[in-house]
Amino acid sequence: MQRTIRALVTGALIGALFATLTAVSSTEPDADLADTRPGRAVVLEVDGPIGPATGDFIVRGIEGAEESGAVLVILRLNTPGGLSASMRDIIRKILASRVPVATFVSPPGSRAASAGTYIMYASHVAAMSPATNLGSATPVSLSPGGLGGDRPADKESDDIARDGERADDENDEARDRKASREDDPAATKPGTAMERKAINDAAAYIKGLAELRGRNEAWAERAVREAVNLTASDALEQNVIDYVAKDVDDLLAQLHGRKVSIDEKEVTLETDGLAVEVVEPDWRTRVLSILTDPNVAYVLMLAGIYGLFFELSNPGALFPGVLGAICLVLAFYAFQVLPVNYAGLALILLGIAFIAGEAFMPSFGVLGIGGAVAFVIGSLILMKTEAEAYQLSMPVIVAVTAVTALFIFTIVTLAIRQRGKPVVSGREQMVGGTGEATDDFAAGSGTVLIHGEHWTARSHGSVERGQKVRVRAMHGLTLEVEPIEVEK
Repeated sequence: MQRTIRALVTGALIGALFATLTAVSSTEPDADLADTRPGRAVVLEVDGPIGPATGDFIVRGIEGAEESGAVLVILRLNTPGGLSASMRDIIRKILASRVPVATFVSPPGSRAASAGTYIMYASHVAAMSPATNLGSATPVSLSPGGLGGDRPADKESDDIARDGERADDENDEARDRKASREDDPAATKPGTAMERKAINDAAAYIKGLAELRGRNEAWAERAVREAVNLTASDALEQNVIDYVAKDVDDLLAQLHGRKVSIDEKEVTLETDGLAVEVVEPDWRTRVLSILTDPNVAYVLMLAGIYGLFFELSNPGALFPGVLGAICLVLAFYAFQVLPVNYAGLALILLGIAFIAGEAFMPSFGVLGIGGAVAFVIGSLILMKTEAEAYQLSMPVIVAVTAVTALFIFTIVTLAIRQRGKPVVSGREQMVGGTGEATDDFAAGSGTVLIHGEHWTARSHGSVERGQKVRVRAMHGLTLEVEPIEVEK
C-alpha cells in the first residue's frame, strides 16, 4: 500500500514538473519572432530639481533599459537645476550606458537650467521642444549672487563665441582677446580662490562633455562663467543641441538613422516603429524624494531628538523613544545624501542641549536663550548649497523656533513661580512648621503630629497633650519644639 502511495506521489511530482517546464518553454519567445518584434524606447520623466531621488530614478531607469534590451532611453527633462553630486552621478551613468541616451527638454515651457545643461551636454542626443530654454550653468554653492564678476567681456569676442564660427582667423582673434582679458585683473573673474576653483572646475567639466559629444564648447564655457541662456532655435543654430522636436514621436522620427558612439563603437539608431514606454517615478523614488526634502529631514531630526529627550526624561514611556529613534535614523539617512553643513548641524544639536539644560537646571533664560540663538543660526546655515529647492524654508525655521521659544518661556515662567512658593519637603519644610503634641512631654520629650506624621520631639518647656507647638530645629530624626502660647 505504501509503495502504491509513494509511486502515485512520485508520478504526480514528475507530472507537475513536466507541466511547469512546458509552460515556461511556451512563454519563451521564438528566436526568429524576437528578431522581428519592434524595439522599445524608454521615456524617463524628470520634472523638478536634480537631487538624490532624481539621480536614483535615472540611474535605475537606465540600468533597467539596459537589462530589458531597450533601443533608446529618453530623459524628458524639465528642471531648474539641483545638486552637483546628483548631477555627476547621472552624467557618469549616461557616459557608461550601453544604451543611447537622448535628453529631451519637453513639453513647451520647460527648461534645462544649471545641472540640466550639463546633462544635456553629456547625452548622446540633445533635443528641445519649441518655447524651451537651457543655460545658467554657473555653480552658485559659494555665493548667492553667482560666482562670476560683473564686468562684461569684450563684445566682438562675445559675438564670435555666440555665433560659434570656426574660421581659423576668427578663432585666433578670439584667443588673443581672451588672453588679453585674462591678463587684465579687472576682467570677468570670480573674487576668491575658492570661487575661481569652483568656476574653473565646472567650466572644464562641461567643456570636456562638449568635446566628447562634438558640441559648442565656447558657449558651454560662457554658460558656466556668464550664466547665459539659449532658446531651442538658438541652441540648434549654435550647435548646442542636435534637434528641435515637438514631441517624442517627432524626435524618434528625426533620430532614425543617426549614428552615435557607444563604448567607442559607432551605432546607428533604428527608431522607426519603436514602441514608447513611459516610466514615471515609482514608490521608492517618491519616498526618497520626501525623505531628502531638507524641510522634512529637518523636522524628522527635531522629532527624533525631542522623542529621545522625552523618553530619557520619562523612562518606560516607550512610544516617544521608539518614534524618536526611527525619525532620527531617517533624518541621518537624508543628511547623508544631502549637502549638509556640519557646523550648522552641530549648532542645532548644541542649541537643543542648552534648551534641555534649561529644563533641568533653570538658569532663568541664559541657557534657553543661548540655545535658541544657536538653534536659529544652525538652521540657517544647515544646507551647504544655494540651490533653491534644497534650502530650508524660512516659514519652517520660524515655526520651529517659535515653538522652541514658547517651550523656553514656559520653563522660565514655571521656574520663577516655583521660586516664590514655600518649600514643601525636607528640613526647610519642617523648621518653622506647626503641629500638635500627641501626649504630655515627660522629662522634656514626647511625640508630636506634624504634616500628618508622628515625630519624636523635645522641648525646654512643659508641653501638654493637644497643645500647639512650633518646630525650632531638627536634629536627625528628633524635632526641637516650643509651645505656642494661646492668647486669651
